[in-house]
Amino acid sequence: MESIPDKHPPVLVVDDDEGLLLSIKATLVSSGLPEPALVSDSRNVMALMRDHHFQLILLDLMMPHLNGIEVLEKIKREFPDSECVVVSANDEVATAVEAMSLGASDYLVKPLNSDKLMALVNRSLEKYNLQNELARFGRKKVFSELKNQQAFADMVAEDESMALVFHQVEAVADTDYSVVINGESGTGKEMLARVIHRISNRSKAPFFAVNMASFSKTIFEDEFFGHAKGAYTDASSDRRGFFEAAHGGTLFLDEITELDPSLQAKLLRVIEEREFYRLGSTEIRNVDVRIIAATNRDINEEIIKNHFRADLFYRINMYNIKIPPLRERTDDILPLAKHFLKIHARANNKIIPRLSPDLAERLLQSPFLGNVRELENLIAGAVLLERGKTLTLASARNLLPYNGPERRKSVELLTLDDLEKRHIKRVLEITDGNRPQAAKILGINVSTVYRKLEKYNLAENC
Repeated sequence: MESIPDKHPPVLVVDDDEGLLLSIKATLVSSGLPEPALVSDSRNVMALMRDHHFQLILLDLMMPHLNGIEVLEKIKREFPDSECVVVSANDEVATAVEAMSLGASDYLVKPLNSDKLMALVNRSLEKYNLQNELARFGRKKVFSELKNQQAFADMVAEDESMALVFHQVEAVADTDYSVVINGESGTGKEMLARVIHRISNRSKAPFFAVNMASFSKTIFEDEFFGHAKGAYTDASSDRRGFFEAAHGGTLFLDEITELDPSLQAKLLRVIEEREFYRLGSTEIRNVDVRIIAATNRDINEEIIKNHFRADLFYRINMYNIKIPPLRERTDDILPLAKHFLKIHARANNKIIPRLSPDLAERLLQSPFLGNVRELENLIAGAVLLERGKTLTLASARNLLPYNGPERRKSVELLTLDDLEKRHIKRVLEITDGNRPQAAKILGINVSTVYRKLEKYNLAENC
């Protein structure tokens, strides 16, 4: 079976089940979308793609001749901008991960639900148009072309790679897409999420930032869904959770991959159904919240390890923004250093208007595994030690990581805990064990310093 409408169709449906092809066609047309192209022989897909360049392809996985994975690989190789959604009778993690790694933007399981199908098709077409608009003027993006330059005022950036990130933020802000922001620790993921909210249609509603690593199984439901009076012994009154508190606005879920897998299904249900129950209540509460999630991990790997649900990832990853690490955007290092120098010199009632040339050179050579956060902590610590009018290498030398050949060979073998332990120990040595001063340099409170000392068994030595 092959059916191609005369008017250019945006959607191609590929399935060897002709009855399902006609059913999907009826669903799309009855919902006001243009008639889709239909094909039952997967061997004909690439020829049709070259003739029509479809925006969205709904692709069955189990087909004779060429299976869906083989067709997906061919489509994404030749037409990387086209959105592909795979359809399967089996809800298998391994298949979802493979499809995702090849560029599939979503995954549907048969039998198809009409409402979910239409929501997905509309989202996918909007996403295609959004990406197409972003790429229309070419890959190179410049800061001067931003429509909301003031919104990014708190994010100091001059590197071209960040110009692209800012343009992506502007492109997605006016939509209601869920967004996943990928980036190493300290790159500014929460700041970027706040900018998305600030220039979105939800800007007048609340923005809540939540670190998912801090919630255990026992308190997750209470914190996110709230409770009714009498739900448990200490529930003396009704209490709203994060979803209700952020109604109409944005909920930023930081470190999303740290959420226990047993709780991910509860989160997925609320995102999909836009409704939930408070603990101890049978009353359904509707919620309208935009989800922005962030992670410093490779989510594909987490899915393969069964640490993260593939279906949850598909729901929150309607649009993806990757923030490059500071070492890959060296044009930002000195502007950021000067920015932090101004802030911390003023905070410490010092007049230090400039960086010395040798310090600037050393900063440009540093790997900054802790990214912007590490750079700020370094400048803050150096300001405390500097006695002159220029921030010198001498004041920062003990705060800078060693960057010789041996360091470069071994640095990637260190865990984040090892790096944190060494940095805390170094700062405490510089401050002669002064906890409050060390806390100021590290950018954390004193109680956190004491917890870290206990965690790393440093209390006796520092």
